[in-house]
Amino acid sequence: MMLLDPRLSDCRRIFLHDLAIDASIGFHDFEKKAPQRVLISIDLFVPISASTSARDEVKDVIDYDFVRLGVKTLAQSRHFNLQETLLDQICELCLKTPGVRAVRAESQKPDVYPDCRTVGIEVFRWG
Repeated sequence: MMLLDPRLSDCRRIFLHDLAIDASIGFHDFEKKAPQRVLISIDLFVPISASTSARDEVKDVIDYDFVRLGVKTLAQSRHFNLQETLLDQICELCLKTPGVRAVRAESQKPDVYPDCRTVGIEVFRWG
């Protein structure tokens, strides 16, 4: 687990898991014909000091809605040949969010092959 890294010892992990998005993704001809379901999971590592609100106000922390909407908008903005490209851009988006020290992102295509539960990619990036 990434939280074992001493550089994250003062962080909390904020996450969105299995966000289902219909996206145009894949390099196979059959994948280019129609959008397919993609599951996106994201872990944001944020210092506790930057993710605590003495006022109990969302303005003081990272807004899940902002991250969720940004990822959905990005994933549906164009055709992606590769999950790697989509994930790299998701990481860039997340790391631009003030307070985010690191991000772990994963994409899965659960419907691409009939003999696999899912195929996917995972990446971890430092801000």
